[in-house]
Amino acid sequence: MNCKSCNAAVADKYCGHCGNPIALKRVDSHYIIHEVQHVLHFEKGILYTIKELLIRPGVNIRRFLTEDRSRLVKPVIFLIICSLLYTLMTHFFHIEKDHYVSDSIRYETFAALTTWIEGHYGYANIIMGLFIGAWLKLFMRKSAYNYYEVLIMLCFVIGTGMLIYTLFALVQGISGKNIKLVSEVVSLLYSMWAIGQILGGRKIKGYVLSLVGYILGMGSFWLAVELLAWIIDRFK
Repeated sequence: MNCKSCNAAVADKYCGHCGNPIALKRVDSHYIIHEVQHVLHFEKGILYTIKELLIRPGVNIRRFLTEDRSRLVKPVIFLIICSLLYTLMTHFFHIEKDHYVSDSIRYETFAALTTWIEGHYGYANIIMGLFIGAWLKLFMRKSAYNYYEVLIMLCFVIGTGMLIYTLFALVQGISGKNIKLVSEVVSLLYSMWAIGQILGGRKIKGYVLSLVGYILGMGSFWLAVELLAWIIDRFK
């Protein structure tokens, strides 16, 4: 029998060349439970990652970038999962959309883009990270981290920010009180704190530049969305 992965001759249950099993087990309840446990496992899983990013974001993200990339969940996956949790929470409690377009007929394209963003926060946050990362690199050119490393950092930071939004959305859904502004302030302060630890060297100036770069990045993202809507309306 030959291995289906590398085509090497195999006489056992596993390929001696690439290590893959000859026959995969069928997907059943045990497989699903194992996969869920693997993702949610406290050590080196989503819960462990959340705990470490909330308590020691600077230390853990710096270690991920320079020393050990096995302790935390992969950054892009982490961001998408956290964004999905927020989307599910707002849909469950029917919380008002973040960017309501009052004149959806006149600004039909912009309304459609914002609807897509609010239905795909994971992808939208990745794109937003491109803008935030550019401003952070502009303000902190002396940082030892390159643009791509800053993007990885932002996946963890923005993902944790989405978890903060999720927690406040849960409280809002249960209490019925609109605390959206509070959640935005807390998330923004966390982002300033985390980014300042990594890029700003824990200096006051670094925290300030982190906050300004983050805000300008978000503003640039939404300006780009409006520009894209204008271009589409112009040529359609």
